Amino acid sequence: MTRHARNCTAGAVYTYHEKKKDAEASGYGTQNQRVGKDSVKDFDCCCLTLQPCRDPMITQDGYLFDKEAILEYIIRKKNDISRKMKEYEKQKKKEQTELAELAAAEKESKLNSFVKSEKNIVSSPVEAFKKDDPNARPSVSNMTEGRDKVLPSFWIPSKTPAARLSTVEKPDKNVLCPMSGKPLKLKDLITVKFTEVRDPDDKKSHLVKENRYMCAVTHDILNNSVPCAVLRTTGDVVTMECVEKIIKKDWIHPLTSEKLTEKDIIPLQRGGTGYSLTNNNLEGKYERPVLQA
Repeated sequence: MTRHARNCTAGAVYTYHEKKKDAEASGYGTQNQRVGKDSVKDFDCCCLTLQPCRDPMITQDGYLFDKEAILEYIIRKKNDISRKMKEYEKQKKKEQTELAELAAAEKESKLNSFVKSEKNIVSSPVEAFKKDDPNARPSVSNMTEGRDKVLPSFWIPSKTPAARLSTVEKPDKNVLCPMSGKPLKLKDLITVKFTEVRDPDDKKSHLVKENRYMCAVTHDILNNSVPCAVLRTTGDVVTMECVEKIIKKDWIHPLTSEKLTEKDIIPLQRGGTGYSLTNNNLEGKYERPVLQA
C-alpha cells in the first residue's frame, strides 16, 4: 500500500492529531500555552497593580505590594467583613425572634388544649349527650383552621413553596493576603529599600530602565533571574548569593553590623503572573467548548 499524503482525508479513523488541528481552527477545545516574558511580573512590581512599586512593602511570605494598593485592599476587605457581620447579626436576631414566637405559640396551644379539655369536663348535659353529625365532613378550604396564616403566595418569591432562605455564615474577621491566603496585618508589613543603579551615562527614565536596582552589598544587578531576599531589620534587598556567602558566615548585617537571625531573611517572591501563583504555574489555560467527534 502506498503512503498516504499529509492532507489526505480518506482515512476511516478520525485521529487525535486531526481532531486537535480541527479544534484549533474551529475554536473548540481547551488551549494551553506557556506565558511569555511580557506576561511575567517583574520582581519589583506590586502583586495587586502589577506596576513598579513607588512605596514597596513586603509580607512575611515575601510578596511585594505597593503601600497605597495594599492599604486600599485592607480597607475594602474590612468594610466587606463589617457588612457581612451586620447581615449575620441581623439574621441571628431574626432567628431568636422566630424561636421566641414558636415558644409563645407552643405555650398558647398547650393552654388552648387545656382549656378545651376543661370545657369538655364541665360541659352542659345537652352537649354531653349530643351526637355528632355522621354526614359532616372536614372543610377543604385553605382559609379555615388557621391555614390562612401559612398560605403560600405565588406572587412573592420569598413566600413560594420552593423558596429557601439562604443562611449567612459568620464571616472571618481576619483580612487574608490575596497571594498566600494567610492572615494579613498592617503591622506585619515591612518597608523595602531598593538600591538604585546610579549610571550617569544612562539618561532613560527610571521606569523604562531594564536594570533599575542592584544588591545593597555586592552591587549585583537584580532581575527576575536573580534570587533576592529582604533583610527584615533595615529592609535592604540583597541577593541570595550574598546571603549564603557573606551574611550566613557570622550572621551580622554587612551595612549596620547588627546581629541577624534566620527569621530576619525574607526570600522575595518573583516571576509571578496576574493569573497564576509565583513560579508554580507559568502556563495559561483557556477552556472552550469540546469538539464532538
